[in-house]
Amino acid sequence: MNDLPSSHSVAPGGRRTLRLAADPAGIGAAAAILRDGGLVAFPTETVYGLGADATSGPAVAGIYEAKGRPRFNPLIVHVAELGAARAIGRFDRRALDLAKAFWPGPLTLVVPREAGCPVSDLALAGHDTVAIRVPAHPAALALLAAAGRPVCAPSANRSGHVSPTDAAHVAADLDGRIDAILDGGPCPVGVESTILLCVPGDLRILRPGGLDRAAIETVAGPIAAGVPEGTSPDRAIAPGMLASHYAPSSPVRLNARSVAPGEHLLAFGPTLPSNADAAALILNLSTAGDLTEAAANLFGHLRRLDAGPHVTIAVMPVPDQGLGEAINDRLARAAAERP
Repeated sequence: MNDLPSSHSVAPGGRRTLRLAADPAGIGAAAAILRDGGLVAFPTETVYGLGADATSGPAVAGIYEAKGRPRFNPLIVHVAELGAARAIGRFDRRALDLAKAFWPGPLTLVVPREAGCPVSDLALAGHDTVAIRVPAHPAALALLAAAGRPVCAPSANRSGHVSPTDAAHVAADLDGRIDAILDGGPCPVGVESTILLCVPGDLRILRPGGLDRAAIETVAGPIAAGVPEGTSPDRAIAPGMLASHYAPSSPVRLNARSVAPGEHLLAFGPTLPSNADAAALILNLSTAGDLTEAAANLFGHLRRLDAGPHVTIAVMPVPDQGLGEAINDRLARAAAERP
């Protein structure tokens, strides 16, 4: 790697992880690392992504190694603009309409791969489709433009763990395992992008996320949800679809209307359970019951509740509408039986 001026740390037996500011010098340094085959965590509007040159098999393999990610789990490819996306995937009229309406933004489109698609087969996990998005974060867009190539970027955390919404979360999971962290402050959306399958004969939400269903349906009309019929459960068609995912180390109990002594409480709204004082620690996603605020706080609150003794995290009900669909998806996967 290039010897770039910045603060850094080295995990025992690991690699040096540079800390880079999201200014022109830091973005230029991060782009040089990507072009050189290295790994850079960078901010998006949703969560921090762990980036590598999508056209380099060895670089992409580094993502799987650093995260401990199963190789059957495909990666999202990030690009700076729609023209770059069309060099990778085939966009029919519906996909073009959606991209023009919501990019840059928290929408990932899974489309057929273009002939001559330069993305490494490893990033596609054996599929003939490719997941693409244009992020709506100035540092991410500047980095992608400076790198001059598509960048694979799953969330910048250990596989299956709670996703990172600031640079400190990235360091907690990956310090000494990656080359650099580009620090752009907290992520404003706080949950990953919505993933939409858009192939001939099928349009469906594979993963709810930072763009809600109602907004998508204003452009695309009614859409299905869930994996296509006949999809193998052992072969994820898109990222973030494993049953157990986004999980803290502590057990998670959903739809809690009371608190057991010593549990931690992840609350929502102005009214707490009558015995909330039994909780050892309480964090509220939004005291006002605002789902946008709740989404932005979700992963950070889960990490804080998981930081101390591993006691059960009781989670109050969250309305399953708007961004609540994405919040409940993440909570259900956090509470699922661990593999």
